[in-house]
Amino acid sequence: MSQAYAQALKSYNEGGLPIGAVLMRPDGEIVARGHNLRVQEGSTILHGEMSALNNAGRRHDWHELTMFTTLSPCAMCSGAAVLHKIPRLVVGERQNFQGKEEWLLAAGAEVVEMHDARCIELMARFIREKPKLWKEDIAENDK
Repeated sequence: MSQAYAQALKSYNEGGLPIGAVLMRPDGEIVARGHNLRVQEGSTILHGEMSALNNAGRRHDWHELTMFTTLSPCAMCSGAAVLHKIPRLVVGERQNFQGKEEWLLAAGAEVVEMHDARCIELMARFIREKPKLWKEDIAENDK
């Protein structure tokens, strides 16, 4: 989780949303890192998990990987994990946002919740500092 948190912090320091992800093989080798690039790249889909998946490139071993993500994955990111049959997701926190973990569980994935204080605090700080950007990220429009 430390590597995913480092990615989240990198995004925060770049002015983006503090969400990071890492894909790891069973032997501990990190095959890809990513962080939320929505602000930096002007992208609607480059969430931290999607960025890590993109950085992993074409693979045939998705079913062996574990994804570490600093925040409970949203519908898009959960769907991508299910599509690639990633069997295990380690989630830093879901206190600030509850994603679609039930989709992962229904697809047979293992979800491990860490309740990581660093992840909780960084996301809470970001939400306080940039509530409009946070609402944009989770598609919560002001009416």
